[in-house]
Amino acid sequence: MSTPVFALVGRPNVGKSTLFNRFTGTRDALVADFPGLTRDRQYGRGEFEGKRFIVVDTGGLNPDAADALAALAEQQARLAIEEADEVLFIVDAQAGLMPSDRDIAEYLRKLGKKVRLLANKAEGMSRATVADFFALGLGEPLPVSAEHGDGVPPLLRSLLANAEPTPREDDDGRIRVAVVGRPNAGKSTLVNRLLGEDRVLSSDQPGTTRDAISVNFEWEGRQFELIDTAGIRRRSRVSEVIEKFSIVKALQAIERAHVVIAMVDAREEIGMQDARLMGLIAHHGRAMVLAVNKWDSLPGDQRRSVKDQVDFRLPFLDFVQLEFISALHGSGLRELMEDVVEAYEATTRDLPTPELNRVLEAAVERHAPHAVLGRHIKLRYAHQSGRNPPSIMIHGNQTDKLKDSYKSYLTNVFRDAFKLKGVPLRLEFKTGDNPFKDKKNVLTGRQVKKRKRMTERYR
Repeated sequence: MSTPVFALVGRPNVGKSTLFNRFTGTRDALVADFPGLTRDRQYGRGEFEGKRFIVVDTGGLNPDAADALAALAEQQARLAIEEADEVLFIVDAQAGLMPSDRDIAEYLRKLGKKVRLLANKAEGMSRATVADFFALGLGEPLPVSAEHGDGVPPLLRSLLANAEPTPREDDDGRIRVAVVGRPNAGKSTLVNRLLGEDRVLSSDQPGTTRDAISVNFEWEGRQFELIDTAGIRRRSRVSEVIEKFSIVKALQAIERAHVVIAMVDAREEIGMQDARLMGLIAHHGRAMVLAVNKWDSLPGDQRRSVKDQVDFRLPFLDFVQLEFISALHGSGLRELMEDVVEAYEATTRDLPTPELNRVLEAAVERHAPHAVLGRHIKLRYAHQSGRNPPSIMIHGNQTDKLKDSYKSYLTNVFRDAFKLKGVPLRLEFKTGDNPFKDKKNVLTGRQVKKRKRMTERYR
């Protein structure tokens, strides 16, 4: 079963972005008391009671909007609705039922999608106070407060009732590899070349692949499961064939994978769409290899330009192995697969606690943390706190005062020491409680007399 997808829709300024941040536990969506702040779709991942889901924040649906930006935001919202399993229609409980709410409800009913009605900003309100929204014909409105969290846990529990718990990492030794990228980057061609047969349909026409395709194969004695993402979906109700990139499909494939091959076309400029997708992969903590495809047909000056683009547009991927390949002719694929295996081994590696502490001690001795108000930050010990991606917990005092630059220094030290290539290593910090906090020192009788004499002397 694929990861469920929920789209947040409604008129502007009803709290969609606030609910997005509540679901994902982030501040990724812009939030302000200003209608129409969100223009584009925003994708995020959430987890509740061991079950993962994808949530899509949208711009406000405003049927009466006349400006071009509002129309574009509405178009983005309609695309999000198409790719969602369930639509969460958000209304403002404090403002009450508005005419635009009725227009949106009528549009949603025509789509045949499963819609759940949420009355937001209902902190302290009962179900009876939001009864006016029954008039929308979408069932019982559920009062929630995105800002304070009221009603959100039971809502998520209901939404995820039929979802499968997040599976534990299997130990069958099969490496799951997702191939993601923009339309016509050569994903299916790469899969076919690795398999040695035309297993998936490939063409120069963007949008050939319509769904994620999973296939097993063996390479140099290792077992793999390749996931060729759909990447593209045909937009409905358009007279001509217009294709769009589906981040939802890519996210669902990323959830299943150990390692992600992110493909870009060397003949196309690396744009915001590529950077956004790779940022999502890194945010998910997945090991990654960057493959620049169709490299063989480029002249020397264009090759230099592509390398400059990678450095300029993707600086946050300094941990990722970069390979220049030709999926059609097979050049660079051996190096690509070697990087995939290395990234898999890095993301599933066990990091021995004694070795972690030796590396930490040497790093601190070489470059100690800065002092805070005259007090030194002490990093006492470290241990592994997770795999895929590898996570390291470091205990000490005042760890919340560590500068980002020092955290980056420690990340690079651990990455080099354990050869963690292609993995977004995560460092977690925990400050231990002071054992003498709130503990009063009881003076002896002799100390009391001495304090009394000193006090009288200096009066």
